Amino acid sequence: MGGAERNARKRKQEQTAARSVAQARGVAGGDRKKVVAITVAVVVLAALVIGGVLWTTSSKNSTEGKAIAPQAGTWAPGVVEKRDGAVVTAGKPEATKTVDVYADFLCPICKQFEETFKDKLHEQVNNGTLTIRYHMLPMLNQRSDPPGYSLDSANASLAAADAGKFLAFHDALFKDQPQEGARGFDKAQLIKLGQDVGITGPAFATAINTGVYEQQIQDAYKKISTDPSLQQDFGQGPGFGTPTVTVNGQVVKLEQDWVEKALG
Repeated sequence: MGGAERNARKRKQEQTAARSVAQARGVAGGDRKKVVAITVAVVVLAALVIGGVLWTTSSKNSTEGKAIAPQAGTWAPGVVEKRDGAVVTAGKPEATKTVDVYADFLCPICKQFEETFKDKLHEQVNNGTLTIRYHMLPMLNQRSDPPGYSLDSANASLAAADAGKFLAFHDALFKDQPQEGARGFDKAQLIKLGQDVGITGPAFATAINTGVYEQQIQDAYKKISTDPSLQQDFGQGPGFGTPTVTVNGQVVKLEQDWVEKALG
């Protein structure tokens, strides 16, 4: 390569570099504002992503180490609470109406159902009009993180029924219900709640740690979820969902006055 050619190439490189510097310096007015705006947007987006990850992690772990507040849920004298397989029944012998409640401890609509209708239902059980049959199901078992809370809590509630403390245990779990998609209460926390509501025998902790009723619960859920008499249209065709309530075997629409209608 001759000297003239080398000089020409060098000048071309210098001109190109000069244009690049000029372009970079020329980001003065609108172009500079664009770069600043883009930079700010990137920083804000990064902050949102990091904040979202931190919030999600915090939400998932919100039940870790948390004490569940025990409830003072008790039945009136004469109400018998007992477990029959995977079902807990509460009522007086003279009751003429039976309400079956199919629910999941992780289901937010089930919590709303309890908050709205619990007092009315308990009043009718206590005065001898109604018997309630509780079916606690693992429908949302894969919707906690880690999965398994629906089944763990249902199993624990049956163990609480064996100790005569189902109602207080049931009410406490709904009051402090973890968010769907978040971490549920672990077995140690469920055992501690049982102790807080007055369960003293070692059989309760053993039942929770061994999952003694899990197979019964899963078998019952499989049968219930395919029962034609319990199917409802939730906008995507017939199916089973929680909460589902039946009165003397017939599914009822959960309107504000459904309890009064059931008693009529």
